[in-house]
Amino acid sequence: MHIPSRAARVVAVAALPLVLAACGSTESSSAKATASPSHTKDPNAGLSTGAQLKKALAPASFFPAGFASDPGATRDTGDTYEPPASKSPAKPDCARLEGTSWIDITGVTGVSFAQGDYVSENTSEEIAQQIDAYRGTTAASVLKDVERIATTDCATFTDSQTHSKVKVAGQATPGLGDEAYTITLTDPAWENGTTLVAARVGTNLVSVLSTDGHDDGAATAKKLTRRIVASLKKTA
Repeated sequence: MHIPSRAARVVAVAALPLVLAACGSTESSSAKATASPSHTKDPNAGLSTGAQLKKALAPASFFPAGFASDPGATRDTGDTYEPPASKSPAKPDCARLEGTSWIDITGVTGVSFAQGDYVSENTSEEIAQQIDAYRGTTAASVLKDVERIATTDCATFTDSQTHSKVKVAGQATPGLGDEAYTITLTDPAWENGTTLVAARVGTNLVSVLSTDGHDDGAATAKKLTRRIVASLKKTA
């Protein structure tokens, strides 16, 4: 058996405290790292609250004379956020295209929203507006779902009141936000059709509904969407 020389033993013993010191330093650093609190990124960071979105909605002065706010369809999520939902229904409820918050037909909801509805006291024509804030790229995905629903799932459906056939036509609409899509609902049993517009501004999705006028509500819907989009861009 090889026995180390005396000099080698002295060097080995002298080096031992250095090794122990190094180990102690490593353990101390590890302990400090473990003790440091971990910071989880807020998934809603940078997203507008309902109170902020409400400020971007068109004011009462925007709407034509004779239109009054419907308190039952005017609300927002305030200064808090809601857990997002993603139901992705196999078959959407096409009748939802006829009402306020029609954007929820996709089954995907945002973390905050603000909405307002105005109804004509004389003709019962309706103009509705809503803004939803989504996490990540969800707003863009929802807009694609809207296009799929309009062209495939709900190309036609039966109106629950008149029991007549509603025809749904959709098309991409340039010049409104980052991207936009317009849907027109027509029915021979109706006096006037309905125009729906969904426009994305970053992580926000604007959705409007209009039956105002004699053009299936198209002019008012686009004017209102343009107004809300401009407001959102100012606050971006």
